[in-house]
Amino acid sequence: MLIKVPTEKSVSEVATALQAAVQANHFGVMQVHNLKETMVKKGVAFTHECLIFEVCQPQQAKKVLDANMSISTALPCRISVYEEEGKTFMATLKPSILLSMFDTPQLKAVAQEVEATLVEIMKEAASA
Repeated sequence: MLIKVPTEKSVSEVATALQAAVQANHFGVMQVHNLKETMVKKGVAFTHECLIFEVCQPQQAKKVLDANMSISTALPCRISVYEEEGKTFMATLKPSILLSMFDTPQLKAVAQEVEATLVEIMKEAASA
């Protein structure tokens, strides 16, 4: 259900590399949420670095939404960049698993293509 990629880079280094990898793979970054910053602003002590990237490939999103608008609840794709026990990771939920929850077998190929691209994006960001 989860694709998790470790890296030797810091969260901020991965964030920069991820931005470039997303664009290089014809996706776009719609939003970046700084979870630590948001929690602290809300008065919650939270020490972990965590950036959540909302990414999208508009043509693929259109195919999915044309088939079933309920899938909008699972969009956009998210890639989380976080530190845990002194190590940095990127993680995303598998689009193939998410789409399987919506009984839309005709979207299997789209989900697999998006999933493969997200893996490529994370691998590029981890090593770039």
